[in-house]
Amino acid sequence: MLIDKSIKELNELLTKKQITIEDLVHEVYQTIDANAKKINAFITLRPKSEVLEEAKQLQNMPRRSQLHGLPYILKDAYVTKGIRTTSASNVLANFIPPYSATVYQKLVDAGALLIGKMNMDAWGHGGSTENTDFGPTRNPWNLTKVAGGSSGGPAAALAARMAVFAIGEDTGGSIRNPAAWTNTTGLKVTYGRVSRYGAIAYASSFDTVGPMAKTAEDCAIILETIAGNDPFDATSANKPVEPYSRNLDADINGMTIGFPVEMYGEGLDPEIKTAIKTAMDVLVARGAIIKEIHMPIFEYGLPTYYLIGPSETSSNLARYDSVRFGDKRDKFTPESMRRILIGTYALSAGYYDAYYKKAQKVRTLLIREYEKAFSQCDVIVMPVTPTMPTTIGELMSDPLQNLLADIYTTSINPVGVPSIAIPCGFSKTNLPIGLQLVGPMFSESKILSLADHYQHATDWHTKKPEIK
Repeated sequence: MLIDKSIKELNELLTKKQITIEDLVHEVYQTIDANAKKINAFITLRPKSEVLEEAKQLQNMPRRSQLHGLPYILKDAYVTKGIRTTSASNVLANFIPPYSATVYQKLVDAGALLIGKMNMDAWGHGGSTENTDFGPTRNPWNLTKVAGGSSGGPAAALAARMAVFAIGEDTGGSIRNPAAWTNTTGLKVTYGRVSRYGAIAYASSFDTVGPMAKTAEDCAIILETIAGNDPFDATSANKPVEPYSRNLDADINGMTIGFPVEMYGEGLDPEIKTAIKTAMDVLVARGAIIKEIHMPIFEYGLPTYYLIGPSETSSNLARYDSVRFGDKRDKFTPESMRRILIGTYALSAGYYDAYYKKAQKVRTLLIREYEKAFSQCDVIVMPVTPTMPTTIGELMSDPLQNLLADIYTTSINPVGVPSIAIPCGFSKTNLPIGLQLVGPMFSESKILSLADHYQHATDWHTKKPEIK
């Protein structure tokens, strides 16, 4: 399949006119026609005729970037002018935005070709893409399992080769969790590295916009297009965009990878632990050094996240009250209502100091904990999830277990550092296993390079599911 190829390979084929953009579109829609109903990854799929017409126009234009003409998909958390945007909630079921998110506009300017808007947990509230008003997304590796969340739609569609790449959104693991569970690669960027303008907010101080693709190299190329300062987003960083794809060949000989012992104990599936240790052996063979480190307050990351995050979402979702925006409040899902109520309670008079203010103090301690860890190593390796993909219905019937699925990812967003999830093996039941590499602020080049070195030495990321 053409869609199995990397962005660099497809760009070369298109530049040499050995294939056309229409060829890519036909292949994508052939896969969508065969498997879309089984997986339920799309909320809004653009008509093939409309996309083909756009492909013809792009084919006749000078190439604007490596992404020119490449079919991609967008998590339905980003506003797209003239194209329905729902955030997977019936509150916005018929919303047609009058403007576009910066990340979408940058991709339009680069000549990328949008195929559709993808399923997710409503408002980003979940880790399985089951908390959605458009039906759960199924994992293409096993249709009885979840695809992860909240960017489960993009991840599942990528694994099934319904697009070349995707744009997800990560508030507490929403890119990395589904990447690990679908055998794809997902990058959670440094807070402010990519503009959030036009993203429907979950928790504004945690939300990040990032690429999802087959490889770290593809993520690097996409990041070069979508990163950068944005006058519409005061939180976007005024830092130059690095040539991430050209930095992939950086020497990793002597690079120290921190192995936090607290994260590999009780509660972690033994198969995941074994797969990560085997992956570290691969990097050691390429010159990296593994060093055991300690992060004793790591366990406070989850409760800190689940106090600050719901507090911010209770404020952000107050606007969807049918007076200003959205439909009636009773159209929120039970999980979304639960998070709104928790946040409202934590911010209320008499409880603010006991909960929200204390959580912000612990957030500062977490930042210091990561700073201390990075004084001892260059990168930290962690699990992404504690278990294999769960059976559909399992997490939704147990709200606490639903929260615990994010235990290894939620401490990273309050700190603001970048992290990349990459495939590193399969379970005995042929379910994907991922690991995450975490770096200091604005160290995307470093973690992308390390991930790329690993992917050149292994072939886990090349495997794709047989959808039955």
